[in-house]
Amino acid sequence: MISTPSILSCFLLVAATLSASEPESGIEGVITAGPVHGGPTRIGVPDSRPLANAAFIAQNEKGTATSFTTDDQGRFRVSLEPGHYTVSLKEKKGGIGHYGPFEVDVVDGQMTKVGWRCDTGMR
Repeated sequence: MISTPSILSCFLLVAATLSASEPESGIEGVITAGPVHGGPTRIGVPDSRPLANAAFIAQNEKGTATSFTTDDQGRFRVSLEPGHYTVSLKEKKGGIGHYGPFEVDVVDGQMTKVGWRCDTGMR
């Protein structure tokens, strides 16, 4: 005879396994900024750098869906529901440069990989 606690334990284990196996959807990638120095591009000298610790917002037709901040290497990973999003710098304070918006489509069960480059406006 199977006891009630054993049945409950099995049910919880199956439920946890099913919820853990659901694939995540969203976006992940790296955001860089360049050029980082004036004048022509030089051989062996990087003309861009990771956009570190920058706050961005992701918006869809309903408004702001979420915000995220890049790490010190310009990387980020954010969960989002499937749909079309516009991603832009959270608090652009005028001046030169172009930091989005970037367009992205999120597919159910997939992390969409992106590599976005912001234009610093430096020439």
